[in-house]
Amino acid sequence: MAHCVFIHRPDSIYNDHPTERYQFPRPYLSRCEGCVGDWITYLEPTKLRDTRGYFAVAKVQQIIADPSEPGMFIAIIEPRSYLPFEQNVPFSGPAGPVERGLLNEMGRLSGRAQSAIRPISQDDFNRIVEIGLPDRSSDLPRVSDPPARFEFSDIQMPLEYPEVARDRSMQLSNRILRDRVFRKIVLQAYDSRCAFTGLKLINGGGRAEVEAAHIRPVEMDGPDIVNNGIALSGTAHWMFDRGLLSIGDDCEILFSSKINDIDSVRTLINSSGRTLLPGRPSEMPNPRFLRWHRENIFKI
Repeated sequence: MAHCVFIHRPDSIYNDHPTERYQFPRPYLSRCEGCVGDWITYLEPTKLRDTRGYFAVAKVQQIIADPSEPGMFIAIIEPRSYLPFEQNVPFSGPAGPVERGLLNEMGRLSGRAQSAIRPISQDDFNRIVEIGLPDRSSDLPRVSDPPARFEFSDIQMPLEYPEVARDRSMQLSNRILRDRVFRKIVLQAYDSRCAFTGLKLINGGGRAEVEAAHIRPVEMDGPDIVNNGIALSGTAHWMFDRGLLSIGDDCEILFSSKINDIDSVRTLINSSGRTLLPGRPSEMPNPRFLRWHRENIFKI
């Protein structure tokens, strides 16, 4: 087994869904087979405007021939393994690319940097994960945390990043880590505001009181991605998880007939009666997860 980099772009011509599958042509088959059962990291090409750089990790479960397209193959991503980074990792910093393995003996980028799928050393993989998922003593994000800053440079020279001694891949399935990352990306998307009540409460320590709720629960194969999340206050979260509240395809907040005090509950919900949503389309709840919640959790 070995780590790999998978290059992915939002406008890809391939049938890619990073949380579930990655399509690729036959020339990359042997490389991809080498990472089955191991973690890969996704990278948006540096030529893209506003590229995210390295933006997530996932584990490859198996490789299959694409039944719908001869000569193409699909890397199946292990369910619930996809994990976005807390902060995206630029391809290059002041000292050069974060992947040291891409530098030739002259300290310049080699042709390997153009490969859509390429193996990556344990040290380079660890380094990317260390930056994307910084080790924190607390599992709760703080409003006062300053955002990390990275400067880009075209200078190609040997790197001077500190060596990474531990294997971070061993921690990527840790539930505490995944809950922390999920909370952060969901609260950022919703500006720490409850999507049902509209309240944005921050305590004296700088912690948002709103919670990050999974639409499709983790124990029922729900992924830790922002599109499977919604920011809810404690009471709204409790009611959502127990099927007393749900969300329609038109973002209307749905009330279960099982609520014993419907008038009081309605007073908690924002006056529009609709879910307050993120500003970015890419962070909106996935209709597939909302439908799953209505069909499996919501008590009509």
